[in-house]
Amino acid sequence: MRRTLARRLLDRMFLQGEVIEAEQLTVNMRRVRIGGADLADLKWTPGQHVRLLIGDRGPLGGVLRTYSIWRYDPEWEAVDLIGYDHGGDSPGATWLRTVEPGQEVAFTRPDGGFVVREEAPFHLFAGEETASVAFGAMLRALPEGASAYGAVEADGPDGHLDLPGSLVRVCRDGAPAASSETLLRAVRELDLPDGPGVAYLAGEARTIQAVRAHLVNERGWQRKDVRTKPFWTPGRKGMD
Repeated sequence: MRRTLARRLLDRMFLQGEVIEAEQLTVNMRRVRIGGADLADLKWTPGQHVRLLIGDRGPLGGVLRTYSIWRYDPEWEAVDLIGYDHGGDSPGATWLRTVEPGQEVAFTRPDGGFVVREEAPFHLFAGEETASVAFGAMLRALPEGASAYGAVEADGPDGHLDLPGSLVRVCRDGAPAASSETLLRAVRELDLPDGPGVAYLAGEARTIQAVRAHLVNERGWQRKDVRTKPFWTPGRKGMD
């Protein structure tokens, strides 16, 4: 009886799906396609994420890990998630590394306010590998004719996702991704239109703070025009 009640709670809280494909895209990033009837007519705004229930500890066990949606295909009733493998044996990294077609998964409905502001004069994107998944979806969602600028960082050339548009690609070549001088310098060197647009900064929290400070203090942007999404920072858990 208790297990049946837990199962009902799980079905109410989470969507259910099955892994259809798993594909290595870069040296550290893997695409996982999830399909199923629960994904029919899914409500999703590019830039949003889902939280996967990972681990087999009973109907309400496991841990939640956040993944940005790369693409939603309504015809196939499927979503593509892309995760970054930081290494180690954490539940999220292990799942991403070992997940195979046929595996059942449970996940929350898409959520999050890190989405495109369509009326912006222009759009600026800056972040590292963990930001590039959301950026890809957001860039594809820009209104026709919208201007997009920005810089995306990876450790090396083989770490970059193929993104639409013409964002500058930079490599840190073994330097830390936290408090990245490489990304900050790339944003400083961007030739942007006069006046502020809307910025979307995502990835490591300290780097985001530095880039935001540059836009506000050096380029005269308003804080309201800078949207941020910190996914991680060294020594801190519980971030998206």
